Amino acid sequence: MSGKSTEVLVIGGGYAGVMAANRLTLRGDVTVTLVNPRPDFVHRVRLHQLAGGTDPAVVEYREVLAQGVRLVVDSVTRIDAAGRAVELASGATAGYDYLVYAVGSGSADPSVPGAAEYAYPLATFEEARRLRPVLEAAPAQAPVVVVGGGPTGIETAAELAEEGRAVTLVCGGALGPYLHPHGRRAVTRRLAALGVSVLEGPGTRVAEVTAGAVRLADGRELPSTVTVWSVGFGVPDLAVRSGLRTDALGRLLTDETLTSVDDERIVAAGDSAAPSNLPARMSCQAAIPLGARAADTVLSRIAGERPGNLSQAFAGQCISLGRREGIFQFASKADDAVWFHVDGRLGAKLKEFVCKGILKHLSEEAHEPGGYKMHRISGATRQKLLAAGRAEAPATVEQAA
Repeated sequence: MSGKSTEVLVIGGGYAGVMAANRLTLRGDVTVTLVNPRPDFVHRVRLHQLAGGTDPAVVEYREVLAQGVRLVVDSVTRIDAAGRAVELASGATAGYDYLVYAVGSGSADPSVPGAAEYAYPLATFEEARRLRPVLEAAPAQAPVVVVGGGPTGIETAAELAEEGRAVTLVCGGALGPYLHPHGRRAVTRRLAALGVSVLEGPGTRVAEVTAGAVRLADGRELPSTVTVWSVGFGVPDLAVRSGLRTDALGRLLTDETLTSVDDERIVAAGDSAAPSNLPARMSCQAAIPLGARAADTVLSRIAGERPGNLSQAFAGQCISLGRREGIFQFASKADDAVWFHVDGRLGAKLKEFVCKGILKHLSEEAHEPGGYKMHRISGATRQKLLAAGRAEAPATVEQAA
């Protein structure tokens, strides 16, 4: 491709996509275009605050995106891998030499009767913005049921309870299943102090949602003026619709360099990537390093070099427990929670430090591409998992319909 600029198209302007786009500006002979359906960057880790009315959860792209990146506000409807082009919702097309697939994740389609009609999901900016006026219109003491005992459910329940809402958190199993028992006890104490009624155990699986209630598997019926649904994540079906191989959830199958098993011109990052069919936990903590690794893979191919393999290490999980308290649950590099955690006011400060640090990482990479290094932390544990055969070889996964 000597003599002309290499065109790299990034689909998705979230944590992984912005990191990848910024890093790709490291080379002056690369033209980077970012396609995203929204004109602003969504700070997704603050969506529970948008629902609670304490943060807008968006920042302007000029704060996190390199000036050399062209932003196109549109949606990709199909990838034509053979023609190296994408079709846009506006009717336009865009060509590429390399494509970074970073479409992220959203709410999983609920299979529980009534959930799609009467519950409010909280995985995207649009969903959180839709939920906020519903909460504002509800009487202050109206019962609110939050379904899902993971980080989003915990954060949302705490945020709403702190503003005086009568909140019940239905876990459908264990509260904070990722957490170490020590950390779980700390979260339980804080939720109790906020007045959140926490329902745990197998009998708390939701069987049905109606306009005014949530019915559990054990037969209990909970009155609910507003039901918030924070159960699981799904990914867009763009890869499936484009004839690219995916895992069972729809994440693009790649090798350990994040290159699609179908096309070396397509590289994936973030929640929508399934490297070696052993994807990382869906999280900002994984998305940013994956974005950096995806960009490095593209830059290596442009330079005619062999791309490096994925290294992915984790520090833990931080959860807001209202505006005044929080918890930072430390973990091993393999993403297993350990006994040590920091909670209370210091936990809240650590959580806020992390939230601000996310934007700092992106902004610094925008101004000095190549400066981010955290994706190079040793991933020895991942290599052991792969060597032990715990990952299914991508070649054995059938083509997505």
